[in-house]
Amino acid sequence: MNIMLFHSTYGLRPAVREAADRLRAAGHEVWTPDLFEGRTFDTVEEGMEFNDSIGKDELLRRAVLAAAPYSERGLVYAGFSLGASIAQTLALGDQRARGLLLVHGTSDIAPNASVDELPVQLHVAEPDAFETDDWLSAWYLQMGRAGADVEIYRYAGAGHLYTDPGLPDYDEEAAEATWRVALGFLGTL
Repeated sequence: MNIMLFHSTYGLRPAVREAADRLRAAGHEVWTPDLFEGRTFDTVEEGMEFNDSIGKDELLRRAVLAAAPYSERGLVYAGFSLGASIAQTLALGDQRARGLLLVHGTSDIAPNASVDELPVQLHVAEPDAFETDDWLSAWYLQMGRAGADVEIYRYAGAGHLYTDPGLPDYDEEAAEATWRVALGFLGTL
C-alpha cells in the first residue's frame, strides 16, 4: 500500500519517522511530508501557534503538493492529530484514495463530501479533550452519510498523543494495540 503519513502539530518528530519505518517493515511504501519545513516543537501550544501563523489553507496547499505526485497510485492517507485532520481532508477530496487511517484526530466534514465506501479507521484516547464524545458521535454519523466505512477504536486512560514515546502522553500498551489493529486494517486494503 502507498501511504501518505502527516505529522502532528509538534512537527515531523522522530515518532513519525519511527511510525513510517514500522509501516515500511510491514511492506508499505510511506511518505512523510514535512509541512512545517523542518520546525518541531516541544509543546502543543508552540506547535499550535506556529500552525496558526501558517494558516489552514497554506498547510493544506503544502499537503496537496506533497501528495500530488503519488495520488494516481491510490494513496492511503494517514496522520497524527493535526496530520489526521489534513489526511481526512485530502482523502475525502481524492476519489482514488484507498483508505484513511486517523490516529489522535479528525476534522470537520464538508457538507457535500461524498466517497464510495472509503475504509476509515480512527484511533483516539478516551477521554480526549480534542476529540470529545459528542464530537466523535457527530463525526461518525457525518462520515457515514458521506459514504465512508468507519471503525473507531478508543483507548481508555491514554493521553491525546499516546503513540509518541517522546511525549508525556505516551502509553506503550495503547500504542502497540493501535499499531496491531492499524496494520491489520492496512493489510485488508
